[in-house]
Amino acid sequence: MPILTGPRLMPRSGARPRQLVVLLHGFGADGNDLIDLAQEWQPLLPDAAFVAPHAPEPCIQGFGRQWFSLTFRDPHERWRGVNRAGPALDAFLDAELEALGLGAHQLALVGFSQGCMMALHVSLRRPAPVAAVVGLSGMLVLEEGKGPESLKPAVAAVPPVLLAHGDQDEVIPVDALFLSAEALAAADVPAEWHLSAGIGHGIDDGALHHAGQFLAAGFARAARRG
Repeated sequence: MPILTGPRLMPRSGARPRQLVVLLHGFGADGNDLIDLAQEWQPLLPDAAFVAPHAPEPCIQGFGRQWFSLTFRDPHERWRGVNRAGPALDAFLDAELEALGLGAHQLALVGFSQGCMMALHVSLRRPAPVAAVVGLSGMLVLEEGKGPESLKPAVAAVPPVLLAHGDQDEVIPVDALFLSAEALAAADVPAEWHLSAGIGHGIDDGALHHAGQFLAAGFARAARRG
């Protein structure tokens, strides 16, 4: 199993981390592409550490990294991919929490595009719910040929989820947001969503703002529950 590494930022407050936000990049990128998001959210989360692991495989496009291969010719490749890459991400999350002395309720996942697929797939199958999951410009991956109802038996933990998407996304069409929300609802997973008008496959200021507020609220709720 590959061991993941990537850039990280320690808490802005200078204190020992009280939360951990893991940023999962998209296809053909690496952790350096997302770690800068931490600077946007540090004012809201001054005691949070941030880490953006590089995906385990070199990208088939010849640059960057990938969580799994995407040829867009095989309808089963996303499902196989999230299941194959999931254990390495799970192990990374466990190791990071142990190193920082944190619990599941002090963890949040943020994923962009293919990283969103990984964040949703792994978080719903972990033994305890994380504080929040933010999926940006991505989708919930279901087994090919199965409907939204197929998710519920696989769900082990129910974290709060925010889905954000550009309504002009040319890579993962915006319909993916609504299909993902439908599957989450069928599995009794609470989900909010945000549409960015006129935005393609990217993250605008509105999505960043909503995501930061959602992360802060998720950590606050989790802290109250203990």
